[in-house]
Amino acid sequence: MITVIQGAGALGSIMSALLVRSGQQVVLLARGDRANYLRKQGVTLTGLVETTVNVPIETDPTALPEADLFITTVKTYDTKSALSPLLGQQFRNVFSVQNGVLKNQQLTALFGTQALLGCAANVSGELLDNGDILFTQNRGLYIGEPTGGLSSRVERISSLFDTAGLKTIASPQINTVEWSKFIPWSAVMTLSVLTRMPTWQFCSNPHSAEYAANMVKEAAQVANSLNIEINDDGPLPASAIASAAAQDAIALVQAVGADFHQRAPQHRMSTLQDLLHGKRLEIEETLGYLLTLGVEQQIEMPVSTAAYQLLRAINSAQ
Repeated sequence: MITVIQGAGALGSIMSALLVRSGQQVVLLARGDRANYLRKQGVTLTGLVETTVNVPIETDPTALPEADLFITTVKTYDTKSALSPLLGQQFRNVFSVQNGVLKNQQLTALFGTQALLGCAANVSGELLDNGDILFTQNRGLYIGEPTGGLSSRVERISSLFDTAGLKTIASPQINTVEWSKFIPWSAVMTLSVLTRMPTWQFCSNPHSAEYAANMVKEAAQVANSLNIEINDDGPLPASAIASAAAQDAIALVQAVGADFHQRAPQHRMSTLQDLLHGKRLEIEETLGYLLTLGVEQQIEMPVSTAAYQLLRAINSAQ
């Protein structure tokens, strides 16, 4: 089985290194200085896994082989420019580990509905200044059929990653999983940028925890209006927070903070990492798209709207 992974940041590097280490055929589509570095040094993981792996690197999208699986890991604002050179490539299965839910529409437009798989990644890492990847969280890569249910291809691909050391779950309700990650992710992404704190710290603080809880409650209304069920398997328990009284919702966020403090005290949201490195922030295709859906569904989202405007102000200075 040949797997093409687009993007050599944290997630692309983690996935490619683990697959190659387990004996799989992988091509990592990278660019610029990062591609040159990886060709010379290999992919080095630290943290949850300590290893250096020589991963085949390709820089020309038109030179990619026909593949059983294509995965994109690029930032959401780079999706259109990154995918457009791949028009006409033969990939039998495709999915994105990007944040948000807009990604599936973008993949379908290029590769068709038959190739698409849904995915939500509760996996985290950080590209360090020395080129290594700090692997900080391995809580689950969820893969599933967009129409629901399980299939042989979902089980086969899930087994491939699980065997490689990336905890992977074949999900019969991937839409629920994607939205249950997207809703709380939008909140914690926002607080990570506004506070510049590690994840455990802003989740533990009662003031930022209240803000996160309110954002989750607003976003849950959007999902409900679209008849999308949510659960508690995301970075914050979205369903429980949505139905809880104000103080109980805050306590639920703080409990997540305590858990992060114990098991992943170094964890920082990828958007915070981008902010600290002077990069653009993933706002428009994530929180911005959520607010667009809210307007379409005639749902008032004052807390999320205020957060969006603040993030846009910060992003304009990047």
